[in-house]
Amino acid sequence: MMRPAVMGILNVTPDSFSDGGIHFDHTKALHAALQMIDDGATIIDVGGESTRPGAAVVSAEEEIERVIPVIDDIRRRSDVTISIDTRKAKVARAAIAVGANMINDVSGLTFDPEMRKIPDVPLIVMHMRGEPATMQQFTDYDDVVADVARELRERIEGLEHERVMIDPGIGFAKTAEQNLELLARCHELTSIAPLVIGASRKSFIGKLTGHAVGASRMPGSLAAVAAAKRGGAAIVRVHDVKETVDFLKVLCAIDGDAR
Repeated sequence: MMRPAVMGILNVTPDSFSDGGIHFDHTKALHAALQMIDDGATIIDVGGESTRPGAAVVSAEEEIERVIPVIDDIRRRSDVTISIDTRKAKVARAAIAVGANMINDVSGLTFDPEMRKIPDVPLIVMHMRGEPATMQQFTDYDDVVADVARELRERIEGLEHERVMIDPGIGFAKTAEQNLELLARCHELTSIAPLVIGASRKSFIGKLTGHAVGASRMPGSLAAVAAAKRGGAAIVRVHDVKETVDFLKVLCAIDGDAR
């Protein structure tokens, strides 16, 4: 089993649930991206709209204003894969024009139908029900893993299979218990498409550990990375890049995996 690629999270927003908007400043965002690359991230996921529970929609124009200068500057300094974390085709196209080469759509292509028409670049399709403002009202599943798998298959139907990845949406329209079940059984999703897991610093970790929002949830996040890796995830999406890279080096050595 190969070591998962590490995707570093760069929230260029004033209201991120986890980092408190510390990367909203352009210079700080660029510095953080370059540090994550130095620490071993092979993908930088740049987002300009918070999708925390209860978050309001940001206009495409404002999102573009936040992310495009940062993506442009990262690309000028590095050939790292840059993912644009957006639900909007207008934002995705603008990001690709300045060097982004992956799309991460947390709405699973349900927010903007035009997203399906953007060709060629790899596309992460995440599972979510409703909107960030309403998603926790939609946590009724017969079997969370089977239901998420079915809904993801429906959303990627008709797309070129070789460029699609799936994300079960840990924390998005899921209870804490459902998040744990998805992590425990994420291997059941790998037959659909390459699997992306983003559990970093999520609220279920805080519920289990008692730690407040932010970096204090890092140890719990590493436990989720272990579950993702052993479940066959191709990518883990994290805030704590250096710690995750080191953790995976040791875990993969223990498991006897290829480097």
